[in-house]
Amino acid sequence: MKKHIMGLLCGLLNGLFGSGGGIAAVPLLEATGSEAKESHATSVAFIFILSIATTISYLLGDKLDFITAAKYIPYGIIGAVIGAIFLKNISNSVLRRIFGGIMLAAAIRILLK
Repeated sequence: MKKHIMGLLCGLLNGLFGSGGGIAAVPLLEATGSEAKESHATSVAFIFILSIATTISYLLGDKLDFITAAKYIPYGIIGAVIGAIFLKNISNSVLRRIFGGIMLAAAIRILLK
């Protein structure tokens, strides 16, 4: 897949779902030949920048609740550090299974609502 199409797709998903671009970025990066751990780490960096753009867009559209967000940010940072530590210590195949399981569970949850 061409890089500009991949970037557009990830940005679109990120804008629609709030960081949902990572869901697309990981498999797309793996399809370009990146290993699983590299794809996940690269996706985080890519989505970080997209999330800043999305945050600004939501802020300008008066759709952002900083008070609610602030309640989750400290715990999100702790979780991010723990996740990065785990990423170093698990195999690519286990990482793929965990990611696939989470995506499957999310899809089932959405379909059943």
